[in-house]
Amino acid sequence: MELYNLTSNLEFLLLGLSEDPELQPVLFALFLLIYLLTVLGNVLIILAISCDSHLHSPMYFFLYNLSLSDMGFSSTTIPKMLINLHAHNRTITYAECLTQVSFFFLFGCMDSVLLAVMAYDRWVAICHPLHYQVILNPRLCRYLVVMSFCISLIDSQVHCFMVSQLKFCTNIKIPHFFCDVPELLKLACSDTSINSIVIFLVSIIVGFLPASGIFYSYYKIISSIVRVPSSGGKCKAFSTCGSHLSVVCLFYGTGLGVYLSSSISSSSKESVVTSVMYTMVVPMINPFIYSLRNKDIKKALQKIFSQIIMLPTYIIP
Repeated sequence: MELYNLTSNLEFLLLGLSEDPELQPVLFALFLLIYLLTVLGNVLIILAISCDSHLHSPMYFFLYNLSLSDMGFSSTTIPKMLINLHAHNRTITYAECLTQVSFFFLFGCMDSVLLAVMAYDRWVAICHPLHYQVILNPRLCRYLVVMSFCISLIDSQVHCFMVSQLKFCTNIKIPHFFCDVPELLKLACSDTSINSIVIFLVSIIVGFLPASGIFYSYYKIISSIVRVPSSGGKCKAFSTCGSHLSVVCLFYGTGLGVYLSSSISSSSKESVVTSVMYTMVVPMINPFIYSLRNKDIKKALQKIFSQIIMLPTYIIP
């Protein structure tokens, strides 16, 4: 087949979850609800942390940035899919596809690195409580967030550059709801061996290092908690990192599911379904995990809601 070099005119066709016309309104309503809940939940977390001075601590500073990253992660894929479902038009341009790849890996990698940073925060809080404020000072916290962003930016640009080097044939159909890099590699007409190797190595490095940091942090946390004599002290120590551990298991569990489904299964539909969990459901659930399991967040949210309820009484004379 003839290679398609006019990238400015190249378009991809996103096949999505289903091609059944009767299911399109149902899918549109479902994913619109998921997106609205994701934005609402993360915005409430951000407002709670911003408005309550008691939450101006390193742990909540990292949670604030994780909520921003989660919103960006969902906004990379869901709005475009909603537009396509509403307009009954599944096309995405080459430029839009590269942009989606770039932001997908930027926010996805940032989630991963921030979870590792938050694990380090819990390690210091539990294992070195007396030096917590000294070690995790505001300057170091800002540095860790900036470092997370820079690592994520490098990762996203490497993926974007590798995809930009691919040559495609006309009438490209992607069996996914967004520009998934493994699917793009399969559909490329040019040799993808170097691209695949580079992307694989970068993914292993960026994925392995945060996961190793999280594993090591929790190894030190568990080792420290085991030495606590009272059962009440152990429960209190575990409760401080319960929300984070739940989010880590959800994030890496669904991420591993996406990788295994795309590697083992020959069906693209199974990979698409697991990707929905990873890209949409996880960012939606994260705020609820932190708000339901954290008393400080719940108090801050209750204060915000009470102020909203009382607002009309101040406006009406």
